[in-house]
Amino acid sequence: MIEKAAPTLPVCKTIAIVAHDNCKSDLVEWVRWNSSLLTRHKLICTGTTGSKIEAALKAEEEVSTINMVKLLSGPLGGDLQLGALIAEQKIDLLIFFWDPMQPQPHDVDVKALLRIAVVYNVPFANNRATADYLIASRLMDEDYRPRRTDFSNYIDRPLNL
Repeated sequence: MIEKAAPTLPVCKTIAIVAHDNCKSDLVEWVRWNSSLLTRHKLICTGTTGSKIEAALKAEEEVSTINMVKLLSGPLGGDLQLGALIAEQKIDLLIFFWDPMQPQPHDVDVKALLRIAVVYNVPFANNRATADYLIASRLMDEDYRPRRTDFSNYIDRPLNL
């Protein structure tokens, strides 16, 4: 497949934020720790994760400084909404603290979300260390043009029906 240039990611990135239940407190702490960096970006969260972040920031009177949109709760379709936003190239970065030790009732949605992030070459972090590296990257503060795979050969392939 031939790679082609994607739209340039602006300095203000759109960051998808989601966490499994056992990882929500860690993600909330990560957002609080990085709130000064995140104020320059737009956050799109799944519902429960976004509500927990809002509550934590409100307690510290920082909620107004973060630009955040909440979607549905992950198991109720929020993971799928994020996947659709990635496919529409409206997400620049995915921070997803997932729990590898706990089976999830919506595991297929989680796998689909991670798969679509790879398909569209969206950088994503699955844990705090990787999230720290991503947000500390010099690329967060500049326009960046990721390479996206051109899927036209796949889309235009002959189908044997």
